[in-house]
Amino acid sequence: MTGRPLPPVAVVVSFIDRINHADVPGLTELMTDDHRLLVAAEPPVVGRQATAHAWSVHTATFPGYVIHPRELAERHGRVAVAGHITGSGEGRRRSVLWLAEVRDGLVATWQVLDDTPDARAGLGLRTPPG
Repeated sequence: MTGRPLPPVAVVVSFIDRINHADVPGLTELMTDDHRLLVAAEPPVVGRQATAHAWSVHTATFPGYVIHPRELAERHGRVAVAGHITGSGEGRRRSVLWLAEVRDGLVATWQVLDDTPDARAGLGLRTPPG
């Protein structure tokens, strides 16, 4: 990346766009070398290449997976996202929270969280779940 890095919210919006288009190479370009993917009770996926592989498997398993963000809140390089997903194989939309840590214009951590009022309050999100 040349010049000044994009603001954290812009990086996260671009990251989500690449997820929504199953653009694993583009997604990989937005990750730090030591990127961490944290999803609920699953073991963490650490490293750019390991995470790229995990996303490749995910996009093949759920080809219609799309994140629909409703609210973003940024604090100190951490961007919280509230929204819902479709195409996850559940046949319905599911409300989810994401937390991204952005360093030097790249996503260092992408964490998927359950959408609860306490989690929303802790992340500085205001919209109700839905």
